[in-house]
Amino acid sequence: MEGNSELLNKARQVTGQVSHAVLGKEREIREVFLTFLAGGHVLLNDIPGVGKTTLALALSKAMALEFGRVQFTPDVMPSDLTGFSVFHREDSQFVYHPGSVFCNLLLADEINRTSQKTQSALLEVMQEGRVTVDGVTREVPKPFLVIATQNPSGSSGTQILPDSQMDRFMTGLSIGYPAFDDELELVLTTGSDSRLDEVSCVMSQEELIEAQHEVQDVFLKETVARYLVQLVRATRESQYLELGASPRAAIALSSMAKACAWFDGRNYVTPSDVAEQLPYVLSHRIRLNSAAKIEKRDPRKILEDILNATARPPIGIRR
Repeated sequence: MEGNSELLNKARQVTGQVSHAVLGKEREIREVFLTFLAGGHVLLNDIPGVGKTTLALALSKAMALEFGRVQFTPDVMPSDLTGFSVFHREDSQFVYHPGSVFCNLLLADEINRTSQKTQSALLEVMQEGRVTVDGVTREVPKPFLVIATQNPSGSSGTQILPDSQMDRFMTGLSIGYPAFDDELELVLTTGSDSRLDEVSCVMSQEELIEAQHEVQDVFLKETVARYLVQLVRATRESQYLELGASPRAAIALSSMAKACAWFDGRNYVTPSDVAEQLPYVLSHRIRLNSAAKIEKRDPRKILEDILNATARPPIGIRR
């Protein structure tokens, strides 16, 4: 592979370190980290208590990222995120107090419990990488990454995120319950030192940014790009979907496929990279219609059917 092999080795060490704290979730850890390599944000759909906060803390520790957390409730205001200015009578001037988004890795916990106005304030920062308060625009630190969590739809005090907001998250996934042996180990080691103590810093903020730049340079062959677009467009024609994936989803899928290729040691994207990332990028973006609900089809099964019905191009890196 062309590029910095030492950087790739450090990137792989990050997922290994996080696995010390979050047991048995290597696939999910890899996916969250790939999203960061692609420069995107993650939406976790899970019940409380499965390790979402531990995952975020472990990632921040492994990469020396400044960590921030907001527990979203109905009374959280946009200014809690973006910051606010307070008038100091002694100096006869306004002094700005930064909000919680001024960090490298923000855990936005239970985002579907707060108001849509506050949700929009966060999503604007995610999209723009800056905030504007009292006419002054301020850049948030780089890298700026968000892990947002939401409780299952219908849980007490929750409301469904609008489709336009769901579309801002590059990937969506669930950590889920641990396997029996992993849960047993958690129970047996309760009361001992925190598993986060086993996580070491193996990658710097600057190295993460460098890795993100290398991911952007991964080659995407036109035939593979056509395959990617065909998959995305097929969701708009599915008999089971009321809402298909947007062009933003196609761009996100391209970025994730590049991150997948880079992490696997290649400087070109294969159809398998696209297929692997499809459910993570599209599942939270599509909306089922009544036919799908009647037949009890879930988004991943529908996407699997689309994958099976779409011919893959031959593997190769030249045009």
